Amino acid sequence: MSALVYFSSPSGNTHRFMERLGLPAVRIPARASEPMPAAPGPFVLVTPTYADGEGRGAVHKQVIRFLNQESNRAQLKGVIASGNRNFGIYFAHAGAVIAAKCQCPCLYKFELAGTNNDIERVRKGLELFWQHQHSTNHRLQKA
Repeated sequence: MSALVYFSSPSGNTHRFMERLGLPAVRIPARASEPMPAAPGPFVLVTPTYADGEGRGAVHKQVIRFLNQESNRAQLKGVIASGNRNFGIYFAHAGAVIAAKCQCPCLYKFELAGTNNDIERVRKGLELFWQHQHSTNHRLQKA
């Protein structure tokens, strides 16, 4: 399995999700004053959504800062987004915004810190996703 990169605000919902997921991951710092990590190779981004009532501001500034580094953005293979269903059509909207801008799939959406079912689905889904990524890359290298 390849890498995960995630952002979590001080509320910690995404961090709790990642702890329960139990897979190695790099955390994007919450503060702009902290050094920004480099992508550890091909990765899936896990991020919460921050949007107003019209969907603006869905992607946190630190996530934008991370993805604005070309070397990081080039390694992004997919995104998983969290949110609050109270926001209706803008639930987990950061996933749709990042997927459109970075031309990668939004693989999954979950609410707040996720459920046990979300954890299991993401684990299985990531395993299948990376298997598919690796087999596709292997076929391209042979061509």
